[in-house]
Amino acid sequence: MPTSPPADPPAARQRVQMADIARAAGVSKATVSRALSDSPLVSDETRARIRALAKSLRYTINLEARNLRRKDSRTVGVVLPFDSDTRRHLNDPFFLGMLGAVADALTVRGYDMLLTRVDAQQTDCAAQPFDTGRAIGIILIGQWRQHAQLNDLAARGVPIVAWGAQLPQQRYTTVGGDNVSGGMLATAHLIAGGRRRIAFFGDINLPEVAQRYRGYCNALAQHALPVDPQLRVSVPFVPGGGAQAVQELVRRAVGFDAIFACSDLLAMEAINTLRGQDRLVPRDVGVVGYDDIVLAAYYHPPLSTIRQPIGAAGELLVTSLLALVDGAQAPSVHLPTELIVRASAA
Repeated sequence: MPTSPPADPPAARQRVQMADIARAAGVSKATVSRALSDSPLVSDETRARIRALAKSLRYTINLEARNLRRKDSRTVGVVLPFDSDTRRHLNDPFFLGMLGAVADALTVRGYDMLLTRVDAQQTDCAAQPFDTGRAIGIILIGQWRQHAQLNDLAARGVPIVAWGAQLPQQRYTTVGGDNVSGGMLATAHLIAGGRRRIAFFGDINLPEVAQRYRGYCNALAQHALPVDPQLRVSVPFVPGGGAQAVQELVRRAVGFDAIFACSDLLAMEAINTLRGQDRLVPRDVGVVGYDDIVLAAYYHPPLSTIRQPIGAAGELLVTSLLALVDGAQAPSVHLPTELIVRASAA
């Protein structure tokens, strides 16, 4: 007597993964995660199609189990966005310093760190460790240009804190240095040293750099000096950026006697390039960097820079996130920056 085939065992059903649905739907795993979590970032049509596929493949999310995992979890997601064009390396000294500060703050509190990277153009993917129940919340090291995406994450209840600048209509929490003050301190110091043609190196499409440029412009205005657009060079935070910026000034044939660079690595590369052009620092060109990485004090000449309080930042990023996880308020915080005077702009 023929018998009907046995029902699929539970183990077979469990083998269906989010990646299977993504392949069938022709989308990314992040899109599947957002669709199954009712994210407003996914269109109604795509959400319905993905849910239908999930149902046909017998894939379900056990929300009760996921929420229980979140409650019992001692893991925080730490996400580093990267520019898909430049791929700023993870060995960047500023990133390593910030990661160390966050890791220390989490360890003291008994939490683990889940480190991931996402394309800076898809910062909303940063929520995936939270959406899948692997982390209780997200610390984002850098907001890049994705202010609207981060607002959307906060609007749908993702506990997220970003290292970055405070911006208008901001719905998420940020912890960051006072970039406007930092830009003013650097520029005013160069002006006090007799410099009048001060170049600015940095990509002002990034929120933090834009605020440093505002401080630069404010300092020039306070000393009745014009803002010359020919002295601003847009360069990314990547190896070779400082050299490219100096070479661009030479190509433009503009005179300059100082450089304010928006990272210490940009400043160091600029000094190396100037040295190759037989221009001495600080005799011919004064240079101020930003961040005060460890190497800054040991460079030749030792680098004047704007110090960011990385240790305090790590503590506040963790404290703010855990407050959000507990349902409390976590207002954004501006941390003070400090001018460190060394030989490059003495």
